[in-house]
Amino acid sequence: MDILSLLGFVVAVGAVLGGQWIEGGHIASLVQATAFVIVIGGTLGAVMLQSRLPVFARGVRMVRLVFKPPVCDFRGLIGRIIHWSNVARRGGLLALEPQLRIEKGDYERKGLQLLIDGADSITLRDILERDIQTYEEEQRAAIKVWDSAGGYAPTIGILGAVLGLIHVMENLTDPSKLGAGIAVAFVATLYGVGSANLVFLPIANKLKAIVAREVRRREMVIDGLMSVANGENPRIVQGKLEGYLGAGD
Repeated sequence: MDILSLLGFVVAVGAVLGGQWIEGGHIASLVQATAFVIVIGGTLGAVMLQSRLPVFARGVRMVRLVFKPPVCDFRGLIGRIIHWSNVARRGGLLALEPQLRIEKGDYERKGLQLLIDGADSITLRDILERDIQTYEEEQRAAIKVWDSAGGYAPTIGILGAVLGLIHVMENLTDPSKLGAGIAVAFVATLYGVGSANLVFLPIANKLKAIVAREVRRREMVIDGLMSVANGENPRIVQGKLEGYLGAGD
């Protein structure tokens, strides 16, 4: 569980509600069903209109990664690659076959299988880099669901505000109905701007960071396997791969 993401969401929403309460306003005044339907429903519809079903479904499923991101053990991976290098230098690339049965990562297994099958370094890099490109394109297309929602929501919030003002203008002769229209106008704007900047865009940016981290991990795998294929000294391999380590790795 990513505590920082959960805490950030609570702090962001709490700041808005707390500010309303400190100013003497009622929290209940921020709850407006009509505005919610206009903004969230309109945003959802716009995103669905622009997306293919598999992309939309993948984007929705990815939201769980914000609160439970995948574990990327860079140092553990470096240790495994150095072990592969030692094994290959002692017994040749075919000696890596037992490692193939032990390795759990699909991407690493594919790279090892290519090595064992005798793929040259150029072919190895070409195949694995193509996999990275496809992975990144698919993930970024799914993230676009949240990115687009962050762009549509404020505009649809303004649309809700306009609808609320139209309701006000239609009932100028009946003061008892003016309050509801004004409430929809202001709360719809709040929902649009708030949902975009407190939910949709932060989710998109967090997912982009997660994908970028996974791409970096896969690039490290490619460099490691290339070094194993070229028979480089394990110490040189270690030094090369440690260049991929960042803060917190």
